[in-house]
Amino acid sequence: MPGQQVGEMADEMTHLPNEEPDDRSDDALMRAIAMRDEHALRVLYERHAPWLAVRLRRFLAASAVEDVLQETFLAVWKGAPNYRQTGEVGAWIWGIGRRQGAQWARKHQRPTLALDLMGERPDREADPASAVVQRNEIGRALAAVGPTGSTNQRIARKALIEDRPLAEIADEMNMPLGTIKSRLHRIRRTLQVFREKEAES
Repeated sequence: MPGQQVGEMADEMTHLPNEEPDDRSDDALMRAIAMRDEHALRVLYERHAPWLAVRLRRFLAASAVEDVLQETFLAVWKGAPNYRQTGEVGAWIWGIGRRQGAQWARKHQRPTLALDLMGERPDREADPASAVVQRNEIGRALAAVGPTGSTNQRIARKALIEDRPLAEIADEMNMPLGTIKSRLHRIRRTLQVFREKEAES
């Protein structure tokens, strides 16, 4: 990203004055990023970095997550001109995040972790202590979204953890797709606040 690192952009966003929300769709933001619109990248980061950080924390330490987030959105910036609207932007970003996380793991001599991130060890036996930690982290994030069993928490689990297509979620929950998208937008804002508080603790 010319003249500015993505990590610096993330730090600056926490100090930006309140602005009118940018309601452009993810696809519209991707088209703008392809035209080298740095503001569009900021908006996309603000929407997707919170849930991506939560998912990466299932595998990586907090310090590693920050590095992987930076590399992921740098890759988004570089890859935007070649992006094709063949699915959800969030799923595309998660694919990049997984690959960047796996690269980090290999670089730090963690080949087993790299396999976990790429989903190439389906028969692995999880360490019980690590599994408990991961469940607790995900549970805290979901609790920030809403009470157990609430509509928002169900949407968050299906969309951000299970990586289900939004159209499928809307059909299953008998809700308009537009409602799912607007609720998910608010959920991501809530998770952004959650992530900032977790980083401070």
